[in-house]
Amino acid sequence: MRKRFLEIGKITNVHGLHGELKVYPWCDDAAFLCSFEELYLDKNGSQAVTVENARIQQNMIIMKLKECSTREQAEAMKNKILYMDREEVELEEGCYFIQDLIGLKVVDADTGRVWGILRDVMQTGANDVYQIWSDEDKKEYLAPAIPDVILNTDLEHGVMTIRPLKGLFEDAD
Repeated sequence: MRKRFLEIGKITNVHGLHGELKVYPWCDDAAFLCSFEELYLDKNGSQAVTVENARIQQNMIIMKLKECSTREQAEAMKNKILYMDREEVELEEGCYFIQDLIGLKVVDADTGRVWGILRDVMQTGANDVYQIWSDEDKKEYLAPAIPDVILNTDLEHGVMTIRPLKGLFEDAD
């Protein structure tokens, strides 16, 4: 079952004297985090906070929450994780939350071979790279998240279908 509330960033420090927070975004685009009017301080969504304003400054977010108006209140929020409600977001076709990809079974489109389980997503800049772990082979495989390799992602059935490029995996044809 997919989690409703997803981690989106971490409060790392305070900014100024009036309760502003420095937030490190855990998303592809910092502007995405700035678009929320409400975030949560817990993974079950019971502790909502209202975003008064948010702006990008040097790959960080400077955020003002309605519930935080002094430097002391901001200091108390350092190192807290911010969560978003997935129901407030509609992703474009072919876009996924990383958390939903972790744990997918990775299967070869041509041979049916199970390469392993997608264990991590590395964000390299040009494209993401999927880390696939095979318990059977006791090996790690790395697959670029590009259309030539990733053919289908079926979250409902927990399967990602790939076609490794020649030489991508040492024993791929």
